[in-house]
Amino acid sequence: MKSFQQFIIEATYDPDIQGRSQISKSHEGGRIDRKRKQTDAEKKRVKAIGGGKTAPAKTYKDKSDIGVPNRKRSPAGRQQQPTQDKGVKLSAREQQRKAAKERRAAKSGAKTKTADELLAKKAKKTVDPNYKPVKASGLTTKERKSLYKKGERALRDMRLKNLGKKSEKELKHKVTSK
Repeated sequence: MKSFQQFIIEATYDPDIQGRSQISKSHEGGRIDRKRKQTDAEKKRVKAIGGGKTAPAKTYKDKSDIGVPNRKRSPAGRQQQPTQDKGVKLSAREQQRKAAKERRAAKSGAKTKTADELLAKKAKKTVDPNYKPVKASGLTTKERKSLYKKGERALRDMRLKNLGKKSEKELKHKVTSK
């Protein structure tokens, strides 16, 4: 006699039962779908590691709700659910008028909104076609600041030389930011 657990284990892998039932094999870590984590070579996000070099960014941690279906993606999550009993709220005459109005609208080619369009709250965001992402320099924050300060010092020295002054204090407007 098989225990219930043994039966379930065999049932999930039995192709005859699996083909005609709702039972499906769960994936790695209890996932509903396969694991889609990218390898280091596939990753596009990078972080600066210094010396003008970059390395792939850290991998994200797995979500705590792995294996649980997302309610927002299901039709029940997207579409407004009825709050009252179904029933005719219009009189027979009003129903006829409404149907006639809808037929005229369809005949004239007016576009009727779908349920998803009627319930949508946010406008779709558009991306500027001329947008180009900033290229990573590969320098760490410390290296970028030192490079910036080096340029500011060079600029200050050129201005002092051109004006014939000895120090930045003698200038009316400071050159360096700090």
